[in-house]
Amino acid sequence: MDAQYYIGIMSGTSLDGVDVALMDFSSTPPKLEATDFTPMPQHLREKITTLVQSGETSLQQLGELDHQLGRLYADCVNAFLQKYHLSPKEIQAIGCHGQTVWHSPKGQYPFTMQIGDMNLLAAHTGITTIGDFRRKDMAFGGQGAPLVPVFHQAVFSDPNYATVVLNIGGISNVSLLIPALPIVGFDTGPGNTLLDQWIEKHKGITYDRNGDWAATGQINETLLSTLLDEPFFHQPPPKSTGREQFNLVWLEQKIQHLASDSTALLPQDVQATLVELTSTSITNALAKFETDLPKRLLVCGGGAKNSLIMQRLTEQLPQWEVHTTNDFGIDSDYVEAAAFAWLAYRRLNNQSGNLPEVTGARREVSLGAIFPMP
Repeated sequence: MDAQYYIGIMSGTSLDGVDVALMDFSSTPPKLEATDFTPMPQHLREKITTLVQSGETSLQQLGELDHQLGRLYADCVNAFLQKYHLSPKEIQAIGCHGQTVWHSPKGQYPFTMQIGDMNLLAAHTGITTIGDFRRKDMAFGGQGAPLVPVFHQAVFSDPNYATVVLNIGGISNVSLLIPALPIVGFDTGPGNTLLDQWIEKHKGITYDRNGDWAATGQINETLLSTLLDEPFFHQPPPKSTGREQFNLVWLEQKIQHLASDSTALLPQDVQATLVELTSTSITNALAKFETDLPKRLLVCGGGAKNSLIMQRLTEQLPQWEVHTTNDFGIDSDYVEAAAFAWLAYRRLNNQSGNLPEVTGARREVSLGAIFPMP
């Protein structure tokens, strides 16, 4: 059977760069054929960070950033095609998540905003492009997130296991795949975003490789309790969040609310405590779900490479088998990019892409706007 190639593009809340994944849908389950990563240009990273942290910009700046991201995605795809000797005609479609700059699923006027001009992506690659995946779900009462659990079910479910797929990107989210039960999926809280922001402030580097800096600090239990008091952690699913909630301003306000001896907190102690926040918020969420089946946790995203986070998850979940998705056929760095290739495939075939029990939408709908090329 001829290959049915779709490309998925993901640039997440960690702002580290652009993931590109090539999926072949000519077999079941679909196969991840090739991947690539392009670091986020520093000037774009700084502009996006400022926008997300402040929530303020001008229409001129927003429009220019939308254009720059669209061109960046196109450059990433064209470089990918050249690297793997592929023609645009061999690709059925591109599924591009875009860059989230604000996610506000609650309130009187719920909305989510991803930027990156899909018209430019289609025009500069010559490939039909699908974007704007989240807002149709929100139009039907959902939170627009998380969208990947239905993909996780397609590629990772096993009738003999209670499987949880844990993505630790900027934000952590889980998909609970328990045989004979509806899928449950939701954001558990911060993944890498606070860790990345804190080390960049104090060390001038964008992430804590292997959790090495955090490993030099001590967990501050008082700070950890204060952070875990955040109402989001106690909300039932469906729920989703982002950098608009968990950011340096939030963290520094929490630190300031501690007792007067909080000034004795060393930066590396805060980093160690943030690792514990990530692992504890995940394990607390999983503790609420019971099953008699053997349990396994499949970790993907940048956090899967953080040795300290993986160590703490293994220690806090002694009854679970803890793996990365690499052990099950999909590179842990590219699961989300692969998911958006899958969502693009679903859209072009008029199949639903959301799960109402996960997002809270009133019904299943086909997600994404199509930007066709002849």
